[in-house]
Amino acid sequence: MTWNVEEFVNAATVTVDELAAYVDESQRGVPPVLGRRPPGELAERLGLARWIREGGMTAGDHAEFLRTYLAEGTRLHHPAYLGHQVAAPDFPAALADLVHGVSNNPMAIYEMGASAATVEFEVLRWMLGKVGFGEAGGGVLTHGGSLANLTALLAARASVAPQAWTEGVPGDLALLAPASSHYSLTRAAAILGLGERAVVPLEVDGLGRIDVARLPEALERVRRAGRRPMALVANACATGTGLHDDLRGIGEFCAANGVWFHVDGAHGASALLSEKHRHLLDGIDLADSLIWDAHKMLRTSSLAAAVLTRREGDLDAAFRQRASYLFYGEQGFDLIGRTVECSKAELGLKIFLNLAWRGERGLGEYVARRYATAHRFWELARERPGFECPYEPESNIVCFRYGTGDQADIRERLMEDGAFQLTSAEVGGVRHLRVTVMAPATDDKTLEALLDRIAGPEEATAGFR
Repeated sequence: MTWNVEEFVNAATVTVDELAAYVDESQRGVPPVLGRRPPGELAERLGLARWIREGGMTAGDHAEFLRTYLAEGTRLHHPAYLGHQVAAPDFPAALADLVHGVSNNPMAIYEMGASAATVEFEVLRWMLGKVGFGEAGGGVLTHGGSLANLTALLAARASVAPQAWTEGVPGDLALLAPASSHYSLTRAAAILGLGERAVVPLEVDGLGRIDVARLPEALERVRRAGRRPMALVANACATGTGLHDDLRGIGEFCAANGVWFHVDGAHGASALLSEKHRHLLDGIDLADSLIWDAHKMLRTSSLAAAVLTRREGDLDAAFRQRASYLFYGEQGFDLIGRTVECSKAELGLKIFLNLAWRGERGLGEYVARRYATAHRFWELARERPGFECPYEPESNIVCFRYGTGDQADIRERLMEDGAFQLTSAEVGGVRHLRVTVMAPATDDKTLEALLDRIAGPEEATAGFR
């Protein structure tokens, strides 16, 4: 069945109208930030079984369905969205998703999407320049940071154990990483065949940052155990706390000892665009590989993450795949040799259109404002009785406690009626509440309201003061 263009235009118009209303009321904080009915009840309200069975949806039906659909879930544009590290996407990135949804050019093979591939090349060239790798570096975009970390560690494995692709993984490889690293690093170690036990925890300070002075003894411990370090991982910034490891100190240690240096910059690498905050990434140019998520602080919709290597050949060495229906003739412009994914979406277009509309400066200002709002929350919280903040924030992530009660229970109470969404993390083995400022609409009024709600009389009678 060919497209009915008129039907598409009508349905697209309805979709845009409903989404515009959704974003507008979300930014104004009109509805709850969170809806989470049980799946059975929600499926009934959406009429999912009937639509699947019978079909026949019209533009009018679609509008009604969208209203119900958008009323549940999480409103990332809402001022009270203070939860996970997921962007309130800017509209240019949304337009890119629409373009991809219609054109569907999976561009890991150049002939399947020349424009999309060329855009990705230029976006990667820009990113490589920002981190200091320049023309010698290599890169690829993946669907998310977990795949990006896996890809980077495949490059590290290829460097240390080039025979692993054909002969299997040697049993003596080790991955050095702080406990504060994202769970995808341990998962990657298991997928790579190293096993979780090959992940060697590094000594850290009380806030989970790598203790550079103790790196020599960690390396010596690994080598005494008969293992070879495949890579050492640093955080920029740590997912739980938003704090940064000393990249320069770690990078210099790795260079002096011949250890592959990987930086998980999924969240924090975007601070390179902010004059006020780029010092937090000092030393990132010493990395052998790093990842940078655009769907966090570059305001693209999920997912779009970059894998960057200081030497282009290292990324090319990560995969050694053969398939007669894909790998033949000249492969000069194909990205398929650098990624797990064969059918890869037009991810670069999302980043490019945000840059084209907002510019480097505009995105850098977005980062700086979110960091400033988080710092303001820290200032407000520490002035109030009963609130405890274990550190001054370096990014847009703030951990804090209220009273001595169950912090997870406080979080659940806040989310019961959808008034606020925030998360939780352990700092020094102690459970804390966690705020991540992502939405441009979050302001002092929102922060004061959150603190008021936490310290309200219902919490006081529950023993939280």
